[in-house]
Amino acid sequence: MELNESTEDVKSREDLIKFINHLRRDLQTNKAEWENITLEDYLEAMEAWVNDMEGFYLNTDQPVPKQPSWKTFADILYASSMYE
Repeated sequence: MELNESTEDVKSREDLIKFINHLRRDLQTNKAEWENITLEDYLEAMEAWVNDMEGFYLNTDQPVPKQPSWKTFADILYASSMYE
């Protein structure tokens, strides 16, 4: 399962913990595929994505979250690995 697909399965705190573990292992094994590998770059991308996230949800025919869910956190963490 791809990381972006596994965000769909994040519905609880335990699911988010598993997702973060999967994300960390992916960085260790696929670092060349990540756009943002330093903490500074990752946090900058996180800030930018959260600022623009409404567009992501609208463009993917998903409802824009009014309150963050566990899945929203997973989306943010995943997007921060590659958002420019």
